[in-house]
Amino acid sequence: MAGYSFMNDLSNVVRMDEPIRGPMPRWQKKNVDASNSSINMSFNASRSKMNTSLNCSTNQSKTPNKGGSSRSKTPSKTPSKTPTKSPRSNPPSKSPTPGKSGGDRFIPNRSATDFDLGYLKLKQVPPEEVGSPTQTEKERAMSETLHGRDISSQRILSYQNKAPLPPEGYQNHLKVVYTQTKTPASVKATNRYIPSAPDRILDAPDICDDYYLNLIDWGSNNILAVALGTSVYLWNAATGSIEQLLDLESNDYVSSLSWIQSGEGEHLAVGTSLGPIQLWDTVAMKRERVMAGHGGRVGSLAWNSYILSSGSRTGQIMHSDVRMRDHKVLIVSGHTQEVCGLKWSPDGRYMASGGNDNLVNIWPAEYNTMRTQAQPLYSLSAHQAAVKAVAWCPWQPHILATGGGTADRCIRFWNANSGVLLNTIDTKSQVVSILWSAHYKELISGHGYANNQLIIWKYPSMAKVSELTGHSSRVLHMSMSPDGTTVISAGADETLRLWKCFDVDPSKKKSTKEVKPVPSLLKTRIR
Repeated sequence: MAGYSFMNDLSNVVRMDEPIRGPMPRWQKKNVDASNSSINMSFNASRSKMNTSLNCSTNQSKTPNKGGSSRSKTPSKTPSKTPTKSPRSNPPSKSPTPGKSGGDRFIPNRSATDFDLGYLKLKQVPPEEVGSPTQTEKERAMSETLHGRDISSQRILSYQNKAPLPPEGYQNHLKVVYTQTKTPASVKATNRYIPSAPDRILDAPDICDDYYLNLIDWGSNNILAVALGTSVYLWNAATGSIEQLLDLESNDYVSSLSWIQSGEGEHLAVGTSLGPIQLWDTVAMKRERVMAGHGGRVGSLAWNSYILSSGSRTGQIMHSDVRMRDHKVLIVSGHTQEVCGLKWSPDGRYMASGGNDNLVNIWPAEYNTMRTQAQPLYSLSAHQAAVKAVAWCPWQPHILATGGGTADRCIRFWNANSGVLLNTIDTKSQVVSILWSAHYKELISGHGYANNQLIIWKYPSMAKVSELTGHSSRVLHMSMSPDGTTVISAGADETLRLWKCFDVDPSKKKSTKEVKPVPSLLKTRIR
C-alpha cells in the first residue's frame, strides 16, 4: 500500500498537464502581506472601538446611585477617565505640521504672493520721458490711492523664511579672496614716512597778506623766488644763498611771480600792482624788458613756452609773446572781477582761470599756437567763493582741480574735455592752493581760515593721508620743488615752511638718464 501511494505521488509530480507549483513570486508576496496588514489594522480598530463602547456602558451601569437619584458630575467624569486608563487604547500619533517642518526658503510662498500685482509689474513699461517732480509726486499719490499701497516697494514673489543670520563675530574670508583679486591704489594704505614737522623754516618779513596774490614760485633751476613787499629775493635751495633781485618804487609792490618753463632759460616774470610786467634775467641779474597793457594789478601769471599769460584786477587775461617787440598777442575777457588763479595744462591744450567772481573758465588753445581762443570753452559756476587754487593733473592732463575761498571751502574736480564735474570734497577750510604730486597718486592743498594747515589727499578716493600743521596764520601760497619731493608754503605769519612730504624711497627710485639742456631761443630773441 505504501508503494502504491509512492508511485501515485511520483506520477503526480511528473505530470506536465498542470501548472508547476513552486514558491510564490516576490511581488505577489508583497501584495498578500499588504492586504493582510490592512485587514489586521481595520480589525484591530473596530475591535478597539467595540471595547471602548463596552467599557463605557459597563462603567455607567456599575456606578451606584445614592438615594435613588443620580448625580450629574459622576457620569461626566467617569467616561473621560476610563479611556485614558485603559491599556488597550492607542493614542493617535502626532504628525509634524507642514508649515513648521522647515523646507527650502528659496521656494516662494503662494499664499502670501499677490499674483495680480506681479503680473502688473511684469507688464508695466517705464515711461520714456521723466516728468517734473510735481507730476511724478502726483502720479505716485494716485497710484497709492488706487492700489491701497505703494506698489513700487512691493515684491513680485514672497518668501516664507528669511536667510538665517550668521553667528556673532563671523567673517567670511573667502568673499574677500574671490571677489577682489587686487587692491586698488586708492585703497592701499600708505607705508611711507611723512614728517609732521617742516624740514626747514625761513623768515619772510613784510610778505603781503593778500589772498588774491601769488608771491612765491620755485623754478626748475632749484631757485625760489619770493616777493616781500616791494622787493624780490632769490633763495638757492642747493647752497642756501640769498640774493635780492629787484626793489620797486615806494608806491608800487610785487603782486605775482612766475618762472619760465624748464629748458627755456633763467627768466622770471614779475607782475606789479600798477599793471606793467617786468621780465628779468636771473643769471645776469638785469631786467630784460617791461611789458605794459593791464589797467590794474597783475595777480596771476602762467607760462606756455614763450607765451606769458597774465590776469589782472580788471578781469582781463593778456597773452604776451616775449620774443616780439609788440608783445601783446591777444586779450580775452571772461571774468568780471580780479583773476587770481591761472594755469596752463601740461600738454598745452587748455588754460584754466579762476576769478573773484566765483567762476572757473577753461580756455582751449588755438590751433598751432601757444595762446587761447577768444571765448572760453566752459564757464563753470559751481563754486560759491573766489577761486584762486587751480591745478592740472600731471598724469591725466584733462583733469582740473579747483578750490574755493572761505564761503565755499570745496575742492572740485573737472573733466576739461566735457566740462563735467567729477567730484566735490568739503575741506572745512578756505582753499588757497593745490599741487599734484609727480611721484604718487596724491595731491596737497593749502588752507587759510580757519585751520591754517596743509592736507595730503589720496586720489581719486580723496582719503586724507596726512595733515601738516605749523602755521599760526593762514597759508597764502604753495610751490613745489623741481624734483617733486618738497613743498614750500608761505603763511601770513611771515614764515616759509619746507615740507618734505613726497620723498621717494631710494630703493624704488628709477634711474634717470642725464638729459642735456636744450638751448633756449629766448636768449637771442627777447628785445
